[in-house]
Amino acid sequence: MGTLYLIRHAQASFGAADYDVLSDTGHAQSHALGKALARQGVRADAMFIGAQRRHRETLEGILAGMGAQAQPQVHPGLNEFDFKALLDARFRNASAPDNLHGDRKTHFRTLRDTVLAWQRDEVPDPPETWAQFTARVEDARRAMAQQDGDVIAVSSGGAIGQMLAAALAAPPEQQIRLQLQMKNCAVNRFVHSPRNFYLHGFNETPHIDASNTDTLLTYS
Repeated sequence: MGTLYLIRHAQASFGAADYDVLSDTGHAQSHALGKALARQGVRADAMFIGAQRRHRETLEGILAGMGAQAQPQVHPGLNEFDFKALLDARFRNASAPDNLHGDRKTHFRTLRDTVLAWQRDEVPDPPETWAQFTARVEDARRAMAQQDGDVIAVSSGGAIGQMLAAALAAPPEQQIRLQLQMKNCAVNRFVHSPRNFYLHGFNETPHIDASNTDTLLTYS
């Protein structure tokens, strides 16, 4: 059976002009994770990323930590949904909460409620429909499940949450609950064969222990 290591990107730059750039903490997280994966004997037989800069930078750090080189395949199914555009669509004709894109608590509470509305097709003219989002995530899963050996993939919380929910045959509302639990640089493991695809590990952080929790454990 093959193993897919589906990793959420390292800490990006929440509240900055360009979110899609790893913070200094994010670079440290990705390098530390690569070292931990190497200690576990994980190989880079195939690699996938989404098209976001934070995906590429996270993979570069992981590879540096592993002492490995690989050319990743870029798959759009691993891209995050456009959460800013989705929030803007919901509040296009209504007042948005104050500091929606700058305050973490406000942002993620509102994002949760917005995603639940999006799943019910209650957000007018979203950047993509919920059905389109889930279909492209499934396309990515199928592409990765065709690979043999160890597959390392870097994506974002929304796409990962959907892949987890689908693997568990969970209802749609579980996607955002799984997403909002996801740590930066967390590893989700799946084992697969031509006929089966199983969740084997959730939200793992093999690079974090009591000595570095205060500096490396982040959620946004």
